[in-house]
Amino acid sequence: MTANLGLSADSPSVYCQRVLGRQTSGSVVCTSCGSLVGVRDEQCYTCGRRNPALWGFSPLLRRLGSDLGFVSFVLLASVALYVLMLLLSRGAFQMRGVFSLLAPDTASLLRFGASGSIPVFLVGHWWTVLSASWLHGSALHILFNMMWVRQLGPATADAYGPGRMVIIYTVAGAAGFLLSSTAGFYLNWMPVPFLRGANLTVGASASIFGLLGAMVYYGRRGSSAVAREAARYAVILFVFGLFMPGIDNYAHAGGFAGGYLAGQWLNPRKPERIDHVVGALVCLGASALAVFASLFSFSDFLGLR
Repeated sequence: MTANLGLSADSPSVYCQRVLGRQTSGSVVCTSCGSLVGVRDEQCYTCGRRNPALWGFSPLLRRLGSDLGFVSFVLLASVALYVLMLLLSRGAFQMRGVFSLLAPDTASLLRFGASGSIPVFLVGHWWTVLSASWLHGSALHILFNMMWVRQLGPATADAYGPGRMVIIYTVAGAAGFLLSSTAGFYLNWMPVPFLRGANLTVGASASIFGLLGAMVYYGRRGSSAVAREAARYAVILFVFGLFMPGIDNYAHAGGFAGGYLAGQWLNPRKPERIDHVVGALVCLGASALAVFASLFSFSDFLGLR
């Protein structure tokens, strides 16, 4: 006897259409410029993008939102890594005050890829400039950063496109933590604490300042109101960091500069291309590899204890 599992004998194209949400006929919206194109068109007649329908999957991707689900991915990945660090802390997390509530221990931060002068210069874990943006040092730290990611991510994706937004986010984070680590190594003798850089640093704020920097550049090329609003947010957050202990101002400054330059390089006046999406996937893959590299190289830190 055989069991009827309810499987139909649909063709592969029908299966893709029904299960995966692929559109195989009619018109769709170009993923770059928003013009209507045929689902089988090889090139958009408005912006020139190759394969504007993305093999019929562009409607499925658009249902993820203007950021293609990146903001949700950042939230889920950051929270998951934060919870894992708390679990590995085994009750050793710090609770010295409101701003250090549920802070993972130093070993957990190092294990998952915290950046700073110690990991980058003393141990040689240069890839931590990519992994540190996905880690957070307390409950309030991750809460405030994720609120800013939710606010700025979609706006930047609307201005630059989702692929370029991911590239800006990643490049800005790396630039911010590289500057902070360098300052922590060479300027640790400075008498003023916020001028010393960081020996150990984590957080999405470098990337957040990068999104602000990119929006300032975008506003200067189009809407001055956008530029003023983004610059106002950046100044308020930066000044706030000067008076709050434990804030990595070098990461903020480096992230803003990195985001501004990345925004200039990616040129928001031109439509997003498929190679920008490929670049975004490379950035996400490199960030994931950075976290795994830190996990497998954690033994390098044992000599520092």
